[in-house]
Amino acid sequence: MPPKKRLRNLRTLNTNGDTEKEVSSSPKPSLKRKDSSSAMALEGTSTEQYCRWLMKSEPESRFENGIDVKFGIEDLKALPDQTSCWDGVRNYQARNFMRQMKEGQLAFFYHSNCKEPGIAGIMKIVKEAYVDHTQFDKKDVHYDASSKPENPKWSMVDVQYQRMLKRFLPLAELKKYHLQHMTKGGPLKDVMLFTRARLSVQPLTAEEFDFVLNLEDQEPL
Repeated sequence: MPPKKRLRNLRTLNTNGDTEKEVSSSPKPSLKRKDSSSAMALEGTSTEQYCRWLMKSEPESRFENGIDVKFGIEDLKALPDQTSCWDGVRNYQARNFMRQMKEGQLAFFYHSNCKEPGIAGIMKIVKEAYVDHTQFDKKDVHYDASSKPENPKWSMVDVQYQRMLKRFLPLAELKKYHLQHMTKGGPLKDVMLFTRARLSVQPLTAEEFDFVLNLEDQEPL
């Protein structure tokens, strides 16, 4: 099991599980944001459409109950086998997305709640959803007294570092493309980073993922 502070950055979530608050100044490109049209579209969409992911974590130190929740991509890279569990998610929709993840799928590592939020690199899902042990640990900042071992509420996956992007892709740049595509059409028109901004775990279509990935070879917009 990786060091205690490993995935603490995901932990910008509420322990009540209903609303995930990411404290970043941005439209919290994490797991939430209620846009009724996109919400309805999501509910009626087959999960088969989603094969790529965006997962948020905090790269800068922030203490909760004396525990540093910092966990950036460099922290993942430094771990044994460059692998860690992605624990501490306390939002039901984010949890459900993690339960849909398949081994071998890719995810963007997104730095949130920091001076410059954005996509830093790529990781791979190396273990599919299983019980998140932190929900039962009274000393953990993500302890959930309402979750019982016989019927656990929360899940996590294991992720492995793959590589840094050739250049960091800031949220501000991604938002410019989103606004362009909303007006003229394009892959990022409905991307959840802006339509469900508070979600810390978000699905991406292959088209969305490939478009964003190609930006690493282009000059900043």
